[in-house]
Amino acid sequence: MKTLQQLSAALKCGETSSVALVSEALERITDRSGEGSRTFLKVYENVLEHARVLDRLRELGLAPAPLAGIPVSIKDLFDVVGETTLGGSRVLATAQPAFADAPVVQRLRAAGAVLMGRTNMTEFAFSAIGLNPHYGTPRNPYDRATGRIPGGSSSGAAVSVSDSMSVIGIGSDTGGSIRIPAALCGLTGFKPTQRRISREGVLPLSQTLDSIGAIAPSVACCAIADAVLSGEEPAVPATLSIGELRIGVLRNYVPELLDDVVGRAFERALSALSGAGYRLIDVTFPDLDRLPQFATKGNIAAAEAYVWHRELITSCGDGYDPRIRDRLMRGAAMSASDYIDLLNFRRLLSAQSIAVWAPFDAIVMPTVPIIAPAIVDVERDDQTWHKTNFALARNSIIINLIDGCALSIPCHRAGEAPVGLMVAGVTGTDPKILQVGMAMEAVLAPKLV
Repeated sequence: MKTLQQLSAALKCGETSSVALVSEALERITDRSGEGSRTFLKVYENVLEHARVLDRLRELGLAPAPLAGIPVSIKDLFDVVGETTLGGSRVLATAQPAFADAPVVQRLRAAGAVLMGRTNMTEFAFSAIGLNPHYGTPRNPYDRATGRIPGGSSSGAAVSVSDSMSVIGIGSDTGGSIRIPAALCGLTGFKPTQRRISREGVLPLSQTLDSIGAIAPSVACCAIADAVLSGEEPAVPATLSIGELRIGVLRNYVPELLDDVVGRAFERALSALSGAGYRLIDVTFPDLDRLPQFATKGNIAAAEAYVWHRELITSCGDGYDPRIRDRLMRGAAMSASDYIDLLNFRRLLSAQSIAVWAPFDAIVMPTVPIIAPAIVDVERDDQTWHKTNFALARNSIIINLIDGCALSIPCHRAGEAPVGLMVAGVTGTDPKILQVGMAMEAVLAPKLV
């Protein structure tokens, strides 16, 4: 799996071509023994023609765009002109096609990306597991014989990258939906501060918590994709002096559900970072321990999603994944006062996060407290499904609640189950977090070889 920088350099010097990259991606998508049919809900027919045009422009010196000729996938919740946005469901099959590309899609096209197609996802993005009973579930690249969950909701985005069907997968993150599949599939994922990237033309889950980002092979890949999506000048983050960095290690709330594999990988990663010169300092965020208390009131995403879905559930409720429908219906049962209490608690967490993060350049924690379980184990009963979904999103939702930004970078050993290290910052500190994450990646990535 090559990085965006490696492939862009190979394109520039003529070692490969966009046609070659797209052809290889198509071969993997159409391989009947692979995950393509479960990863992509739609593959675009004109990708090779697009690649040929970009190769010709490059020959003429006219293809300097940052993603020129690079295969990119988009999650099935972004509007593409003339297409119906399904959100991984079947109940929107008769909905009106989009009248225009979402700004995210417009920016990808302007950057020269070859859009390979629309990727599978948890129905309506409302689960961290990645199961989809309508279109099938792409299997995690780790232990494929067993068939483990990919993580969600951006399940297809992650597997499209892990299986080299695309170089970058564009997804959404409401409670970890980029970082969770990135962590479980051994990839890098970045959730930016919400306001950085337009959510216009994107099927919503939660207007308060939704954000748009990328899953890719490296931090630099995510940084360039983030710049493209946010309309900034793409650039690889500048290097940092490790000795000057102060890193907080969150020690309350997040360790409570850690399994042994994740716990060992996380502590080994901390030892490696400390040995490389990072100053690691334990820190607590006391009000996180109140999250279970507030969870009894419901959740923000359910309340906001139900408003969007209520008419559709009334007319087409039998067509939903029953577990997703039940989660949405919990929003109907919430009172206005409970919803307002949750929003007020979120504001409290956001305000207090500024003080917690103030002494540090970033705070780290495990992205996900468990390794990816087998698909059959999660599918078998509702109790296991809900317990797994809760565990997967337990850590990552913290960053959405404070409207922060966070990377998940791999920190496991070669051959072991993938584990993600979350490198997190408060709202608006995206450039710094990308810098810190890239510096940490340089320490941890060799352990993956």
